[in-house]
Amino acid sequence: MSFDSSEFPFLNPATDRRVAIITGGNSGVGFYTVLQLYLHGYIVYIAGRSKSRCQKSIKELKKKAMAIRSSYSAEQASSRYRGDLHFLEVDLSVLNSVVRAVETFKSMEDHLHILVNNAGAMALPYSVTCDNFEILLQTNYISPFLLTTKLLPMLEKTGDKFPKSGPPRIVYLSSVGHQLAFSYFKLSNTFNYRPNFVFTWLRYGMAKTAGIHFMKMLALRNPKILCMTVHPGLVMNANLFTYFTRLPLVGLLFWCMFQIFGYFFGVTSEEGARAVIKCTLDPQLRAEDDNGKYFGVEGKEAVPSSVARNMDYAARTWIWTIHQLNERGFIIPTND
Repeated sequence: MSFDSSEFPFLNPATDRRVAIITGGNSGVGFYTVLQLYLHGYIVYIAGRSKSRCQKSIKELKKKAMAIRSSYSAEQASSRYRGDLHFLEVDLSVLNSVVRAVETFKSMEDHLHILVNNAGAMALPYSVTCDNFEILLQTNYISPFLLTTKLLPMLEKTGDKFPKSGPPRIVYLSSVGHQLAFSYFKLSNTFNYRPNFVFTWLRYGMAKTAGIHFMKMLALRNPKILCMTVHPGLVMNANLFTYFTRLPLVGLLFWCMFQIFGYFFGVTSEEGARAVIKCTLDPQLRAEDDNGKYFGVEGKEAVPSSVARNMDYAARTWIWTIHQLNERGFIIPTND
């Protein structure tokens, strides 16, 4: 590990109440990100579909936090406060659920310091959501876009209300899979072709590239909010590939490839979370210097694909998304 999370500031929520939302914080990279924010004094809302699964994770998180705190010295234990953990219901495959989650959150909090768009999906067969978006595009990009833009006014007010806390932060989790989005990038491409085993990766790459575009456009339009993209590494979580590993023959082949890649190139969820933790907690990151940047494994600055960093494509992605959401009745607040 190239950095130690204990080097980042520990807060007392009684005197410095900082709030974070992490989608999909009940498992994987999100789980370990929540753990560190909680240990550093943050009030964390774990946004997910299942209340029972999130409540179970909250119990596990508190248990892990107690185990970590048992290794503290007496002085450390007296100065390092835990925050609090809450469940926030949201289903990223349903846009109305995203809007309801924002309204629910606003009824409980009046400020937000950190938003981590961690939840996503991959390796799914082609399907269309009730909002008429392809499932991977909506889960990995459209819903995070809607959630973030609906929360932007609160994030902006938080920056004004807590000027000494540094800029509010938005982190989007991308993937090396974004490299599968090629030139002539166009979100209207559905890639609904066979074999689905191949084209699901093109749909996934397009969605993750759009997320990088989103962070770059947000950084340009909202210079007082620190917007970053993180590629946590090849997190080898078998649950992400459940659909394909269950297929006859192809599933066996895919499982073998999964094991080989995992052995040579994979990282655990805890290792993958390090980059996210750095981007959420490191006080050295500044909006003036780091806005719109892409960070890789261990939180080291990296360079995304040429398509992902193309600002013409990014502008088109922004305009297309606003238009599509407006057509469905979801009006996006802007700072124009």
